Amino acid sequence: MMPQLQFRDAFWCRDFTAHTGYEVLLQRLLDGRKMCKDMEELLRQRAQAEERYGKELVQIARRAGGQTETNSLRASFDSLKQRMEDVGSSHIQLALALREELRSLEEFRERQKEQRKKYEAVMDRIQKSKLSLYKKAMESKKTYEQKCRDADDAEQAFERVSTNGPQKQVEKSQNKAKQCKDAAMEAERAYRQNIEQLEKVRGEWEQEHRTTCEFYEEVRVALEACSVEADIDSFIQAKSTGTDPPAPVPYQNYYDQEVALSSSSPGIQPSCGMIKRFSELLHGSPKTSPSAASAAPTDTLTPTRHRNEVVYATVAMQEAPGPPTLPAQDYRALYDYSAQNSDELDISAGDILEVILEGEDGWWTVERNGQRGFVPGSYLEKL
Repeated sequence: MMPQLQFRDAFWCRDFTAHTGYEVLLQRLLDGRKMCKDMEELLRQRAQAEERYGKELVQIARRAGGQTETNSLRASFDSLKQRMEDVGSSHIQLALALREELRSLEEFRERQKEQRKKYEAVMDRIQKSKLSLYKKAMESKKTYEQKCRDADDAEQAFERVSTNGPQKQVEKSQNKAKQCKDAAMEAERAYRQNIEQLEKVRGEWEQEHRTTCEFYEEVRVALEACSVEADIDSFIQAKSTGTDPPAPVPYQNYYDQEVALSSSSPGIQPSCGMIKRFSELLHGSPKTSPSAASAAPTDTLTPTRHRNEVVYATVAMQEAPGPPTLPAQDYRALYDYSAQNSDELDISAGDILEVILEGEDGWWTVERNGQRGFVPGSYLEKL
């Protein structure tokens, strides 16, 4: 037996800035709200019809004559009238019961609307915060990498001047290299801080996403007349956006990227870390041979990277069969029917109609004199 699917595990999106899964769930809630309204309208119209029919039966029974008859026939006729009045009263009671169910459904819809708005407000707030911090982190990353490049350029200029350049120019170049190094370190600190803040908000967003999905799943559980597990599994299989949340945005050290690039291209000589080489220059080692530079250890702050591989399973979807299309057959109308909507057809008792399609909901598609529309199937008999 397959384990039951869960909303909280099926609506992630690998894109850090996308919220596709949440949007799918939110749209499902809105569709469910519309379904509630459709059900309310159905119950409302059914209650009106039952009440109207019941009152007409009661009036017919009370207006019926039979006062001139005597003995057993009079008793039988009075009993018939009483039975008809009782049937009319039962239809009136059914209309009252339907209106009570209608009120319960309206209250349920309003409660779910309030809860949905509460969770929706929380999700909107935390999603905006996540996107804002992500943008800020990416901007600080660009600044950090640019400052590192500037520091490298200043360091290389200092190495060239320190060999045989004038003392004043050496000092000027050394000061500039130190300023660039300080700027790079400050940009790195800001970059790290933004990444840490983004990771904190990402964790809060992930937890809130799970909580919201669990609440949305409880809405389905509240509908007692449904097969909850089957509905949830079917919806998740049809609308699932992914089973893995987006990976955290890692801090990427500028010089680790440079070493990786150099190792992938043998013809390019790898460079040492900026801070290590600059400290050696300050201690009187203006030149660093390529071999020493390659052997010198560099301190990096880049966390170990892990590559997650995701396998997406295909979900076979089977389209629900539509109502059967039968060969055209002739039927006779038993009763008159006046069209209530533009897609229905007026018929009179005795009309000969050609049935095109027998709908499962009781409404059949018929054609008469080139006109086509819906009529109640119970009003027809086959010739």
